[in-house]
Formats: sequence, structure tokens, C-alpha cells
Amino acid sequence: MIRFADASDVPALTSLIERYWEFELIKGFDAARINTLLNELFRSPDRGQIWVAHLGGPSVGYLLAVYLFSLEHGGLMAEIDELFVVPEKRSLKIGSALPEAATAAMVQRGIRHVQLQLARNNSHGQRFYEQHGFEGISEYGLLHKSLQP
Repeated sequence: MIRFADASDVPALTSLIERYWEFELIKGFDAARINTLLNELFRSPDRGQIWVAHLGGPSVGYLLAVYLFSLEHGGLMAEIDELFVVPEKRSLKIGSALPEAATAAMVQRGIRHVQLQLARNNSHGQRFYEQHGFEGISEYGLLHKSLQP
């Protein structure tokens, strides 16, 4: 079962996010900081949403999407920031169900475009997202700048 997450899901989400960050070797996990950020998101649903997957028990996966406005894409768009399913449940197609449920909800919300970032060497992820209708954009590269000291 996939549903929108809410503030009551923060402890379970924090645990899943920690597992995801460990899996992706993302540095700087801080449970208190993640809890604060999740609660901020739940208080401002215009910034994004989270979907959680359950199999009759604790959460086994999540998808977090953030929303932004784009002239190029004709209005509201989304970026999938994180998608994770616990490894022991990946054979159950939850990884496919999460983006399907999220994009259906996005369409109902009036979102016109969805994108995501993926490591260039993640060929498994590339195939997965292509199977779900995503296309690479070879003309663009990702640039970023941190605004934190």
C-alpha cells in the first residue's frame, strides 16, 4: 500500500532516510536535523510531498518529491529528491509502485514535468527510470553552488 506521508511518519521516515544515505554513501546524516526538515515539509505541502510504502507493517520505502515553478516547463514541476526501498523488499516491485503513485498524484495536482538527478555511473538506476518513462538529457549538465558557509 502506498499513501501520502504525514507528520506521524517522521520516525519511520528518519530511519529509512538513514538507511538510504548509508546505501548511497551520503555524508552528514543527523537524525534531529532530518526530523526538523521533515516536519517543515509537512507544514508546507506546497514545497513537496512524501509517499510511503507499507506491506501491512512498518514502512518499507519512500519517495520524496519537491515542487518548484518553471516557465520552461509551463508551470509547477517536481523533482524526485529521494527514492528508497529497503533491500529485502525490492523484489516486490515497490520501487516501481512508488513513482507510479507519485506521478499519478502529481498529474492530479497539475504538475506538468518531473525530473530527477542520477549519478552518471548508476546504470541500474538509469535502466529503472527509463523503464518508467524518464529520459536522459545529454545537452545539460548539473551545476551546483552551496550557499552555506
